[in-house]
Amino acid sequence: MKKAILIILIFNIGRVLFLPWMGMMPQDAYYYFYSEHLSLSYFDHPPMVAYMQYLFSLIFGKTVFAVKFTDFLVTFGTQLAFFALASKIIRSNRKYTTWILFTATLMISSLVMVTTPDVPLLLFWTLSLLALYVAIFDKKNWYWIWAGIFMGLAFDSKYTALALPAGLFIFLVFSNRFRSLFKTPWPYLTVLLMIVFSFPVIKWNIDNHFASFAFQSSERAESVSGLTIHNFLGLIGTQFFLLLPIIYVGLWWIMFRYFGRIFKKPNQINPELWFLFSFFIPMFLGFYMVSFFYWVKLNWLMPTYITGIIILGKFIHEKWIKWHLLLSAVFHIIIMVEVIWYPVPVKSDDTWYGWEELSDKTMELQKDYPDAFIFSADNYKTTAELMFFTNQKIYGRNIIGKHALHYNYIGDNLLLLKGKNALFIDSHPRFTHDLKSGDKIPELSKYFKSYIELDPILIKRNGTTVRKFCVYYCTDYKGIGS
Repeated sequence: MKKAILIILIFNIGRVLFLPWMGMMPQDAYYYFYSEHLSLSYFDHPPMVAYMQYLFSLIFGKTVFAVKFTDFLVTFGTQLAFFALASKIIRSNRKYTTWILFTATLMISSLVMVTTPDVPLLLFWTLSLLALYVAIFDKKNWYWIWAGIFMGLAFDSKYTALALPAGLFIFLVFSNRFRSLFKTPWPYLTVLLMIVFSFPVIKWNIDNHFASFAFQSSERAESVSGLTIHNFLGLIGTQFFLLLPIIYVGLWWIMFRYFGRIFKKPNQINPELWFLFSFFIPMFLGFYMVSFFYWVKLNWLMPTYITGIIILGKFIHEKWIKWHLLLSAVFHIIIMVEVIWYPVPVKSDDTWYGWEELSDKTMELQKDYPDAFIFSADNYKTTAELMFFTNQKIYGRNIIGKHALHYNYIGDNLLLLKGKNALFIDSHPRFTHDLKSGDKIPELSKYFKSYIELDPILIKRNGTTVRKFCVYYCTDYKGIGS
């Protein structure tokens, strides 16, 4: 036990010590923007990530470290909740090795390093499962209420929380021992409470013509492609990296070991094990099937691993734990080297490097054009980063008539900008030279009387340019609808 706790502490202390080296990711900045514009919900995600950042910013202030430390604290809470759940099901010292398996994954490190809605989701998902377990197996009816509350808060974190009541239904339907719970009010009370505590998201969608629900469903459905193997292989690669080989292979081994009983004779499976499978298999296999038609993002399967890793922990041999720790240490060292020394520049805006320097140089540039407002037109990233570091209003791509995610919902009256000049900051992550791009941008011609390209902002590392932002001075904004 002492050895296990020491290993867990080493991993978590190491993550905290590493945080000052980790720069601001665009996701960090965007969700912090959420917290500065508190709302019942948001266009592209529910509100819990904003509430999380807002609450801790009151304590720690507005710094990059404070944003990351918030993620760490919430994720550490998830680890504790995971151990509490594992301890209920695994009553031997294996519960500690299971905790090690979970804590040493790159999944936990990614939650600490990058702010996403998955950070609060995994906490409330795990608490929901813990409350459901106590309510069902320990027969403590009060915990049905807690389960409903936590499930609602999980939905306020991310829409994938709908898999929680679905998993509960699957567990009860295929369990001879517990199916009779359908005759009691408790499962229905839990679902009712989940709906009640999901009220912020529901109310926001009602007030905004169900914009968020549409974005997360019908608009994503429009992105479905034909049958392809590439997305499936991509999902294998990302999850292999996220979990590391021992866990990833082990989860598929568990699937094949129990395949027959899962789909033919679920009543022959131990009820506690069936409880875990009910919240693992449907979402796990579901996303793999979806991946043949749609790109499944790296973090979508994270909640399934809460129960999946507990199942694996019941069977895994001790020697594989040692290999898991060794591989985890190697991968973590590689990531630390990349973050601290940046030997391999990231050809994408999804990077931690250069944003603060960009903000400083943009503010210097604005001194030469004091009449100009600033905007960017990527999805959200440059706008969010500039807003965080400059502490001033930066606009998104709604300036040129494109949908700008939640930037469209904060009450900006773009008519007030009509006739004004602007600085357009345009990231070129795959640049090939340090010169002006010379590109013609039709959107700028449409919404401004004229524009000229200025010298680009270059971010260098050891004398080598690693990031490039093209800059345009635009005059006489015509406004939307022009």
